[in-house]
Amino acid sequence: MDLWTKRVAWIMAHVTLLLSSSRGTTGQEVCDSALVSNLPPSSFRSSSHLSSSHAPGFAKLNRRDGAGGWSPLTSDRYQWLEVDLGERTKITAVATQGRYGSSDWQTLYLLMFSDTGHNWKQYRQEDSIGSFPGNSNADSVVQYKLQQPVIARFLRLIPLDWNPSGRIGLRLEAYGCPYTSDVVSLDGVSSSLVFRLSPVQRQASRDVLSLQFKTLRNYGTLLHAEGEGGLGLSLELDRGKLLLLLRKGRTSTSEPRHLASLGSLLDDQHWHHLVFERRGSHLNLTVDKHTEKVKLSSEFSHWDIKQLCVGAVQSPGAQKSISFKKNFQGCLENLHYNDLNLIEKLQHKDHQVTVMGNVTFSCAEPVSVAVTFPGPQSFLQLPAAATASSSGGVSVGFQFRTWNKAGLLLTFDLAQEGGVVWLYLSEARLRLQIHKAGRALLELNAGSALNDGQWHSVELNSRRGRLSVTLDKDEGGSAQASPLFPVTVESHIFFGGCPAEDDTQQCRNPFNVFQGCMRLITLGSQNVDLITVQQKQLGLYSNLQIDMCGIFDRCSPSRCEHGGLCSQSWTVFHCNCSETGYSGATCHSSVYEQSCEAYKHNGNTSGRFFIDVDGSGPIKPQLVYCNMTEEDTWMVIQHNNTELTRIRPSPGLNQHSIHFDYSTREEQLLAAISQSEHCEQKLSYHCRKSRLLNTPEGSPFSWWFGGPGPGSPQTYWGGAQPGSQQCACGLQGDCVDPQHYCNCDANRMEWAEDSGLLIHKEILPVKSLVLGDVQRAGSEAAYRVGPLQCHGDKNFWNAAFFDKETSYLHFPTFHAELSADISFLFKTTAASGVFLENLGIKDFIRIELSSSTQVVFSFDVGNGPLEVQVESNVPLNDNRWHRVRAERNVKEASLRLDGLPIATQEAPADGHFHLQLNSQLFIGGTASRQKGFRGCIRSLQLNGVTLDLEERAKITPGVRAGCPGHCSSYGLLCQNQGRCVEKANGFHCDCSLSAYTGVFCNTEVSASFKSGTSVVYTFKEPYELSRNSSALPSSIYSDMTLRGENISLSFRTNQSPAVLFYISSYYREYLALLINKHDKLEVRYRLDSSREAEVLRSRARSLANGQLHTVTIRRVLDSVSVQIDQNPREDFNLTSDAEFNAIKSLVLGRVHGSDDLDPDLARVASLGFTGCLSVVHFNSISPLKAALLHPDTSPVIISGPLVQSKCGSSASANPYAAENTHHLSDQSGSVGSGEPLVNAMRTDSALIGGVIAVVIFVVVAGLAITARFLYRRKETYRNQEVKGVKQEDSQDFPFNNQTDSQNVSGENPKEYFI
Repeated sequence: MDLWTKRVAWIMAHVTLLLSSSRGTTGQEVCDSALVSNLPPSSFRSSSHLSSSHAPGFAKLNRRDGAGGWSPLTSDRYQWLEVDLGERTKITAVATQGRYGSSDWQTLYLLMFSDTGHNWKQYRQEDSIGSFPGNSNADSVVQYKLQQPVIARFLRLIPLDWNPSGRIGLRLEAYGCPYTSDVVSLDGVSSSLVFRLSPVQRQASRDVLSLQFKTLRNYGTLLHAEGEGGLGLSLELDRGKLLLLLRKGRTSTSEPRHLASLGSLLDDQHWHHLVFERRGSHLNLTVDKHTEKVKLSSEFSHWDIKQLCVGAVQSPGAQKSISFKKNFQGCLENLHYNDLNLIEKLQHKDHQVTVMGNVTFSCAEPVSVAVTFPGPQSFLQLPAAATASSSGGVSVGFQFRTWNKAGLLLTFDLAQEGGVVWLYLSEARLRLQIHKAGRALLELNAGSALNDGQWHSVELNSRRGRLSVTLDKDEGGSAQASPLFPVTVESHIFFGGCPAEDDTQQCRNPFNVFQGCMRLITLGSQNVDLITVQQKQLGLYSNLQIDMCGIFDRCSPSRCEHGGLCSQSWTVFHCNCSETGYSGATCHSSVYEQSCEAYKHNGNTSGRFFIDVDGSGPIKPQLVYCNMTEEDTWMVIQHNNTELTRIRPSPGLNQHSIHFDYSTREEQLLAAISQSEHCEQKLSYHCRKSRLLNTPEGSPFSWWFGGPGPGSPQTYWGGAQPGSQQCACGLQGDCVDPQHYCNCDANRMEWAEDSGLLIHKEILPVKSLVLGDVQRAGSEAAYRVGPLQCHGDKNFWNAAFFDKETSYLHFPTFHAELSADISFLFKTTAASGVFLENLGIKDFIRIELSSSTQVVFSFDVGNGPLEVQVESNVPLNDNRWHRVRAERNVKEASLRLDGLPIATQEAPADGHFHLQLNSQLFIGGTASRQKGFRGCIRSLQLNGVTLDLEERAKITPGVRAGCPGHCSSYGLLCQNQGRCVEKANGFHCDCSLSAYTGVFCNTEVSASFKSGTSVVYTFKEPYELSRNSSALPSSIYSDMTLRGENISLSFRTNQSPAVLFYISSYYREYLALLINKHDKLEVRYRLDSSREAEVLRSRARSLANGQLHTVTIRRVLDSVSVQIDQNPREDFNLTSDAEFNAIKSLVLGRVHGSDDLDPDLARVASLGFTGCLSVVHFNSISPLKAALLHPDTSPVIISGPLVQSKCGSSASANPYAAENTHHLSDQSGSVGSGEPLVNAMRTDSALIGGVIAVVIFVVVAGLAITARFLYRRKETYRNQEVKGVKQEDSQDFPFNNQTDSQNVSGENPKEYFI
């Protein structure tokens, strides 16, 4: 076919294309015309062909010409078929077939595109998938619509796999439509364009500028938009990224301010799409498919563009750019501003356009052939003959770019010395080593951070006895040495790696292989023609991609969320989540709980905590104070002035305005209020002759602003109702002046106060106050706005109960294409069931209880089903709460169950990663109504958003709202004999039987004693037994006759001797616990008034050393055990009577009226006790707790100073210190890993302890029966007096436990003086 015939065929093909592409629906472009079928054979090229009848020209879809398609000479991964479409064309789809009537077809292939036939670019689906599935037979057509259309002239298909019973065979078609464009080329030296906008064009409501660009230079100014006064915005390339810069002034010395950066590797000589859209101070910047929103300063609200400079920053009226070094070099296409085609205006020499320097209307592209080293078997071998320089020695040069910190760049054997030269990357630095006989003869180093993805040039030269390595033409550094031996190449030089099987040992690589790109390889003074290498006419290679650089940036856009820092290697990326407050492979999941309520149920007590109200959502964690009280858990958010503040009148101002700044951001504040069940804020006004609100009919003197943003004005005061223009006293009807509705409105000279709580969440918090009546003579006033306080978490207790396997709740589709986290709590008695399921056409996501000990998280995003499993060592169907947290992102999937180790599964590095669902989300069941879940699901959150299970359950048959029964899971949090009490939403610990107090009965109750301090707890007198026992609750009294005691206390003192604890009897019997003069503990029992006291002495020493000591004493009949601290238990036996009769009182500190005591004990008792007593417990009585916390309702008498303090605990040993702050590095609260403590006591020791308890009970019961018969000789009247009194177990002590203060309490000790 002659040239004229080819030209005619090409014209006919494009005429047909134009006609077919014009047929479309109105207003919508149809771009699906066949592009290949009408092309002449000369438009086809291939790496090789089996015969003339298998030539590439026969590779047209559904054609049977020749051998029915194209087949290469050999079937391997280096074969390719190329099509020249004649001009740049929009390609939207590709279809393939095998070779007709054969067993030859490809099953997997790559698509490559190019504008020039060089510098190919691989097409990737979802920015990750590089390959396309091919055919399964020779005749069926497999067509793929490209997710993003491609603009290119050349198309190349590379088969990767083929029918194992045949060879590569291919017919193809591409679909699309013509593409038209206007192009200019700028030389990067002096060329630029200036567009001056007319006054009408400047008044546009928005500015939209779009263009395509391509360049080989990684820097240069693309665009500069300038307004009045030199205020402008610039778009500049820097290190291959596009920067948005703010410029002020027209001088080169004015430093621009960085506003945003977008894109990466934009110097790859491929077209990139740029859109700049501004409306006022809001700007959207798009590069290719990624958009970033930028909020400009207020000065841009009314900013108009006067001129647009393209290719350089140009001063108005100037004939040259401000800085030549930053001029853009490359091509621009389809440059549009609003509705103006600026290149078209330039072509028509419009007066608004000024051309600077050399500008051409074509895109002249330099041919630069790169080679990609993608994997472990990659290498390039070149002959040594060309490496010699003109003066002898070695001269090698090349450029490389990579993300890896390590890898072999080149190696060769020395010609004469028998050594080896390695030039390689290590820790992102360039290193050269010469080894011989296992030792290094020479080492050189240069550069740093060379894994930045930028092109770096390397020159290795050896001449005249001097060896040098130069990096980036001296900009990156150089290193020289003078070896004592010649450096010349023996036979071959290897780039990137070594052959997998090299029997000749010509190439040795002790380092990692190189993964990256190389170009401009020179040996001696000659450039290496890599196309000749590709055609196997020069050197050898393996696993290379020639004529393309396959690098792509896995960190642009960054998949790291919440400010995580992205880094990468050639194959993977990594997110550094430190200091973000989030965890996981992509920093998706918050490490903090969402409320104070959640921290409490992890076992934490009051303290400062970071809470993340929306979990994995965009709102950042905030630091709050969590005040855990026995009834409610309060979140306290401070502002800049919570103190009572006196108003200072300002001359000339009739109103006083105060603004409050909160410790958290606006979005954090509003979200915290929204999820709380109740919020309040105290508002107080102290006044003297200063009116507050006036009457409801009159204009208010003062008001406040509250709610979102700056707040809305409110004309009522704390304790009243919104809109009432009243104070609390007006609502209650007890104002000092009945004619007014606020105390301050009485306008009296006496000080008055109006205070109360603001409780309407929608108008909280208080943002500002405006106080008006403060300027009059004699007026005085003060105000106080307390911190915002909220309790309850609506999300944490939102639950539903599923009572049938066929019952379920349904919600809208779960949209989580790139990342998803799902968390919930469940409890059940069933062995299996599906918690959650959402389906797509092929994709799905599911979490289920697959067995009584296993939870499975499964999904499919297009790579086939993937499962993550966690196996529990205890049954999960134990009707206790268990927590499940699942996460799936582009990097991995993970599953956590309670506190068990996390299970993970990595996602394929080059697989699908978009999760595409379209059905309803099913909770507690499936669409098929099979394998449903029976039990409770609570606090279900998807990507930080709580699903309202309760509201949906109210209207769904088979599902009930709410789920009671929490003590089975959280009861273990109640310590020290505290009792778990159920609440509708949660639980609380009843500490009435404990010597401790606090939310979990773990706060020690301690007091400092002076020598004159005495606490006397009085038991019921004998004669009261015959009186009306209903005068006082009998539950506050202990038994009168004791056959055993359980005593525990802690103390700290330097005094010896000293009495710690004393119990008296109406029958001159007593029990005393003291430290003797030898600093040892003595227990004295006198259970028979006719005998001397029995003294039990412990062997523990140095108890009066000022350290905290804990003592436990237990008596059962005549057996007594004593344990001090962690010392071994000491056992004693009494010889006297085993009954302690008619106990009278218990004394702590100084003992008054000690006539019943032995003389020596009386003397010690009269000295009193100086030191600390803590958590004193006698059977079921806590006398010290009664004296300190409930003196008015308990039978206690306090003499002398009694100081409540923290002396009974050590700060270093107390993990619940009130001021404990949990920082960003903390993973959760103070206890455990943030799980409900449902399994904390499930150990073998629980079983052993139960057996021991049974044995002890049997022994004690036997001893009690025996003792009953042995001690019948006690006086009869004693038995009569105690008749009807319960034995050993006393009634519960009814402490009137008051709720802890909601305010943050200080650590100052309280003193009680009686």
